[in-house]
Amino acid sequence: MTELNTGNPAPALVLATDGEGQFDLGAHKGRKVVVYFYPKADTPGCTTEGQDFSALADQFEAANTVIIGISRDPVKKLDKFKAKHDLKIILGSDEDGVVTEAWGVWILKKLYGREYMGIERATFLIDSQGAIAGVWHNVKVKGHASAVLEAAQAL
Repeated sequence: MTELNTGNPAPALVLATDGEGQFDLGAHKGRKVVVYFYPKADTPGCTTEGQDFSALADQFEAANTVIIGISRDPVKKLDKFKAKHDLKIILGSDEDGVVTEAWGVWILKKLYGREYMGIERATFLIDSQGAIAGVWHNVKVKGHASAVLEAAQAL
């Protein structure tokens, strides 16, 4: 598993997105990018996280920062999730798992004594030159989007 740290170049990231779009991290040089990984669309914590980032979307934009939330959900599910909760951020689909593996967030998880592979809730802040400027692992949703905004504004 890859361990990404501040100062490392961000791994390649090209994904299908909601709205039949495509997101290519390399096309965003000159802007900061928040890449956050969440386990599953339309679950309570993931919904709250998406809503929190959406509520701050204008402030992120003012800080020259684009946001993409990534899960292994298919694009069709992401479209429904975004519409249902009026999310204002880009949602990327990593159905084949290439991106979650490359970013080191596909991990062994434990719940009620059962072990399984799943996405770690993690966030990466990429600077305008494509380097990792901030890393948050095992994210607790409450207050997280605000903390990431502060970090983006400070860059």
